[in-house]
Amino acid sequence: MRETRGGVFDDFSRLMGGAADAAQNVRREFEQVLKGQFERWLANLDVVTREEFEAVKEMAARARDENDKLEARLAALESKLSSADQAP
Repeated sequence: MRETRGGVFDDFSRLMGGAADAAQNVRREFEQVLKGQFERWLANLDVVTREEFEAVKEMAARARDENDKLEARLAALESKLSSADQAP
């Protein structure tokens, strides 16, 4: 009787292990399908990549710096012109 119980438990253990493997496979397949759908959805939205975003962000930062320099230069020139106009 003891061997029968051991065999039943072994069979049950194998069955549960197989069910766990099957569940893992279903989960992996579901994730792959979901990822594919999400990538197609993003492609249809025409969003930019991280690299494109970072490149434009850097260009904007450089443009702001250049703008600040030009504003300071313009202010200095206007001040100089104003001083020259006020001189007798």
